[in-house]
Amino acid sequence: MKPLLDVHTHTVASGHAYSSLQEMVRAAADKGLQVLGVTEHGPSIPGTCPLLYFRNMHVIPREMYGIRLLMGCEINILDAKGHLDMDDRMLDILDFRIAGIHEVCWQGGTTDENTEGMLRVLRHPKIHAICHPGDGTASLHFEPLVMAAKEHHTLLEVNNHSMSPHRTKTEARANQLEILRLCKQYDVPVLLGSDAHISFQIADYSRLLPLLAETEFPDDLVINYWPERFFEYLGIRPSS
Repeated sequence: MKPLLDVHTHTVASGHAYSSLQEMVRAAADKGLQVLGVTEHGPSIPGTCPLLYFRNMHVIPREMYGIRLLMGCEINILDAKGHLDMDDRMLDILDFRIAGIHEVCWQGGTTDENTEGMLRVLRHPKIHAICHPGDGTASLHFEPLVMAAKEHHTLLEVNNHSMSPHRTKTEARANQLEILRLCKQYDVPVLLGSDAHISFQIADYSRLLPLLAETEFPDDLVINYWPERFFEYLGIRPSS
């Protein structure tokens, strides 16, 4: 099946990406997508955009070139307690909220402690998805995360960028296979994430397709194929 959405992408505003917002949306349209999410890095990542960037996103049209646009943030999970680098007031500004662990701003603990902190984030009513939980930055127990994701309608991402050889994420393949197997077992939808940092990478899931094939992962659980199901599952209403 053809993916119709990609909701984990970055523009030049993140400080280490290379395409403008309009270039990203145009590329998404050229690739036949219906939905694009732009999720600039949260404030704890060096060189990212200031909070004013997020406060001013109301000026951005939520439909461009036939694409439905979600303006969001890749929020940082800071520690094994599940603290985030954005407060609820800032989260309310965002159309789409994806949270994840990044080595440059992460203080972890044991596998049990890390998992408990991640569970707190999964249960946060304003968080829509967890990005690259399987990239190996933090040691985690995946089964309780999958069960919590199902209960709270929070999406777990399998991340294409994590499997780039330049990323040296040696545990990413095995971890993401485990996440897919567990999601298949418990009938939990997953989110494919390109984590695009340039327009050419939008909807590039080429490193993930072999994992879907290996696990015989059902198309019905790949939420990228079903935009309206994505919005319904997360309870995202159209922007005014």
